[in-house]
Amino acid sequence: MAAALRAAARDREDAWSFLTGFAADWRLPLRPGDGSDASELDAAEARLGLRLPAALREAYRLLGRRDDLCRNQDRLLPPEELHVREDALVCVEENQGAAHWGIRLGDLGTDDPPVAVRPDLADKTAERWEPWTDRLSAAIVDLVMSEVLYYGDGLSDAGEMTGIADGAFEPLPSLLATESGSRWLLGDDALLHVCDGSWVTVRVRSRDAFGAVRESVTADWVNW
Repeated sequence: MAAALRAAARDREDAWSFLTGFAADWRLPLRPGDGSDASELDAAEARLGLRLPAALREAYRLLGRRDDLCRNQDRLLPPEELHVREDALVCVEENQGAAHWGIRLGDLGTDDPPVAVRPDLADKTAERWEPWTDRLSAAIVDLVMSEVLYYGDGLSDAGEMTGIADGAFEPLPSLLATESGSRWLLGDDALLHVCDGSWVTVRVRSRDAFGAVRESVTADWVNW
């Protein structure tokens, strides 16, 4: 998985291949009909008066209708909700509007453009688009991995973490362009995401796998 993730960070075809395998391993396989229709994307382009980057169209065509993969916590906006804000095409929003992710208008001509994030601040004059990933395809991979963690089927948990056993999990490559306090870890039938060094979210393939995670991670678990 680490090797596949490194490849996904470099090439968008590898990114879509990674997501196809990831969906099958950690949720449900991708099937025909899971993607947005080309007509929906054409309508969005006509409404906005701009062309969507190739990578964005490909992401929608792959999984645009799979809410379980891209709309549990933060949302990949449906094509009809894509909009321009402060010189960027917004394509993802945090569930309470605390941040937005988008593509700067000047980068729309790139097939797989960089993605920027804009936190929602009390002082609106201080808001800026800041680098997030070097490639849109990498941002989509990170989004899908994160959203699967929050799928509500009893195979996810989260909590404030105070410790983690050395060597218990394999570190996975980062997809982000800057240091964000985000870390991915892989265990036996378990995928973990650590945010800001203290908040951990875990996804397991079976309920039995929770036991091994809780033996290695000291946390105030939400569901346990």
